[in-house]
Amino acid sequence: MNDFITYLEETIPEKDSLKLVKTEAQKFYQSNPLEECRQTGYVLWRKGNFQLQEVGVLLLGYCAHEYPDAISFLRSTVSRHKNWKVQEILAMAFDNHCKILGYEQALPLIREWLSDENANVRRAVAEGLRIWTNRPFFRENPRIAVELLAACREDGSEYVRKSAGNALRDISRKYPELILEELGKWNLSSKKVRQVYQLAGKFVFPMHG
Repeated sequence: MNDFITYLEETIPEKDSLKLVKTEAQKFYQSNPLEECRQTGYVLWRKGNFQLQEVGVLLLGYCAHEYPDAISFLRSTVSRHKNWKVQEILAMAFDNHCKILGYEQALPLIREWLSDENANVRRAVAEGLRIWTNRPFFRENPRIAVELLAACREDGSEYVRKSAGNALRDISRKYPELILEELGKWNLSSKKVRQVYQLAGKFVFPMHG
């Protein structure tokens, strides 16, 4: 672990390098025991460099199916980081966790995170699983993806509403009829709902684009 951390400190530049962060986390995960990934993830989180923290976040996501404390840490602690780039990595880590679990098996957790009081937690789900209908289970069950995202249309956070609206827009490329059906049910008296409606309907209602 120490050699890996030293290597990262020497390799990862000060400027943002998402590709390097993802590559190094994946390589470490694939070549080390899960417990080592867990320990390394926590050590990296305590580093000052946000990119080292990002590698740690990804490692915790990779091992969370075996260590419940890791998924709890992502939800309760990582979600409160002030750097939006770390929040992007949280979304990726959550998606990796769901992929390892299996998206159908992860449904209870997906619903739980979507109802969390922290907007970063909710947004990690909406953003992390994009494009939702490219993911196993949701590819065969697009209606479930639409229903989960549509439930965010009155979310108190614009950050979450935009993510959900854009995710619905993604789905509309393959399933325009599903999005039309869903949007047709909405009460547009709310400004929040109208915002998501316009984002989600961009390709099915061009006049709202």
